[in-house]
Amino acid sequence: VVVEDQPDVSAVLSAYNQQGDPTLYEEYYSGLKHFIECSLDCHRAELSQLFYPLFVHMYLELVYNQHESEAKSFFERFHGDQECYYQDDLRVLSSLTKKEHMKGNETMLDFRTSKFVLRISRDSYQLLKRHLQEKQNNQIWNIVQEHLYIDIFDGMPRSKQQIDAMVGSLAGEAKREANKAKVFFGLLKEPEFDVPLDDEDDEGENEEGKPKKKKPKKDNVGSKSKKQDPNAPPQNRIPLPELKDSDKLDKVMNMKEAARRVRLGPECLPSICFYTFLNAYQGLTAVDITDDSSMIVGGFADSTVRVWSVTPKKLRSVKTAADLSLIDKESDDVLERIMDEKTASELKILYGHSGPVYGTSFSPDRNYLLSCSEDGTVRLWSLQTFTCLVGYKGHNYPVWDTQFSPYGYYFVSGGHDRVARLWATDHYQPLRIFAGHLADVTCTRFHPNSNYIATGSADRTIRLWDVLNGNCVRIFTGHKGPIHSLAFSPNGRFLATGATDGRVLLWDIGHGLMVGELKGHTDTIYALRFSRDGEILASGSMDNTVRLWDAVKAFEDLETDDFTTATGHINLPENSQDLLLGTYMTKSTPVVHLHFTRRNLLLAAGAYSSQ
Repeated sequence: VVVEDQPDVSAVLSAYNQQGDPTLYEEYYSGLKHFIECSLDCHRAELSQLFYPLFVHMYLELVYNQHESEAKSFFERFHGDQECYYQDDLRVLSSLTKKEHMKGNETMLDFRTSKFVLRISRDSYQLLKRHLQEKQNNQIWNIVQEHLYIDIFDGMPRSKQQIDAMVGSLAGEAKREANKAKVFFGLLKEPEFDVPLDDEDDEGENEEGKPKKKKPKKDNVGSKSKKQDPNAPPQNRIPLPELKDSDKLDKVMNMKEAARRVRLGPECLPSICFYTFLNAYQGLTAVDITDDSSMIVGGFADSTVRVWSVTPKKLRSVKTAADLSLIDKESDDVLERIMDEKTASELKILYGHSGPVYGTSFSPDRNYLLSCSEDGTVRLWSLQTFTCLVGYKGHNYPVWDTQFSPYGYYFVSGGHDRVARLWATDHYQPLRIFAGHLADVTCTRFHPNSNYIATGSADRTIRLWDVLNGNCVRIFTGHKGPIHSLAFSPNGRFLATGATDGRVLLWDIGHGLMVGELKGHTDTIYALRFSRDGEILASGSMDNTVRLWDAVKAFEDLETDDFTTATGHINLPENSQDLLLGTYMTKSTPVVHLHFTRRNLLLAAGAYSSQ
């Protein structure tokens, strides 16, 4: 595999040259193992983190120096001692038995080039250092210095639970420095314009006898936009597109809908409407629903993209150029006249990709649709003509996800080439390339203020990137499997992530800390969504369930003092059961997408699977 940004393979691997006596490797390792297992409880948990990276590096060193039988016996003797969440990595490792195998294996090259990060308290580190120097155990000491990055902190050693919560990624934990940068997680100010009140609306409200409720809500919408959020980025930090008249109309509609929004909570759960795709031509691989819940799109394994109208209003294309020239441009209903009634249908099929479609995303103004595919391209489709406008080529490998910015114009894509790219619809080259993940970028999400992008990866980490300069400003570790879903809370302060390990983890973006863990799902979590006001978090999984969690309670009294931030002594409350508000089973439909309507009805989607 030739990857341009790879350091020279032979240079990377040659670090394995200074080797000890191959027959003594098992002795070195078991000696260290014995020392750690006999150390005091308070140090044992921390020092046990060394087992896995040392095991891998010692094994690779033996393989690289062509001691194949020693390597095999070393692997067989100690691989059972490793934590269960490294099973998949060990499976890859066990197939590398010859020096030649190492050359083409990206995962191993990454393991070699990026230092494995361990966070250890000063006391535990001194203990280890003393032991290795007394024992003259240079081989292990060399590996520790060459290949591990030990992030030493002052204070109490961490407990097994605290460490288990945070480890498990391909490169160990994040260095504490990685989560120190300032992040503007606040929301941008909404543009101000008057909401014209409809007369009939008012009367309707009066009949129901609750006009009082409506007034304070109205002020609320106005006042929210006047105060600048202290944590928000400057309004012009990144250039955002101007609002068109149609956008303003849509905002007004949105506010009217919001006035009728159901306030959710533990006592008032949302109704759930499930869209099941039947006979999903070899498989449904992506779904998206427009913000106003009027259209739903499916990406399929047969490389088609299918758009449905889920309202009585049918999908229509614009008339041909010849017909358009006959229209009176000045008439009031010109926007209605340009549509061709003959093309009206509930379903439009978009052909163009040459491989399964793994991601789809509607633009906020509903004029465009993005799709990304195994064929390495991202396509932009017009929802006026239902034709492809642009194919963006940059990833040479499958593209796993794509998403429009909440303000339109920009979009992000992530793929098998382990980078995420930021694009603008009118540029055929990416504007930013976000590189740093050690494996496929499996999912991508914009922060509500559009200044940041979150990416989840098969390296089991989540990264937050700054759109302005392309820097990585947060690295979150703790999942034990590839990440498949991300959701920002509507206030921009928190991030929820779901992975193949069936856990939902909650993160405080400002402090760069894990603040919660929701256990309950038994399979990969493919969909996460917060309700419109952030009271409820909905999660959808391969285990055929939708679960609802109490987000308010989950984020209530967080311990985010500076000490926790500095050392990573996180104490996760074991309260998944208290936070779980409901579990809803489908017959046999894995949940691949969730969406809250503007009035807080929960829409879910998936393809029926007949196992």
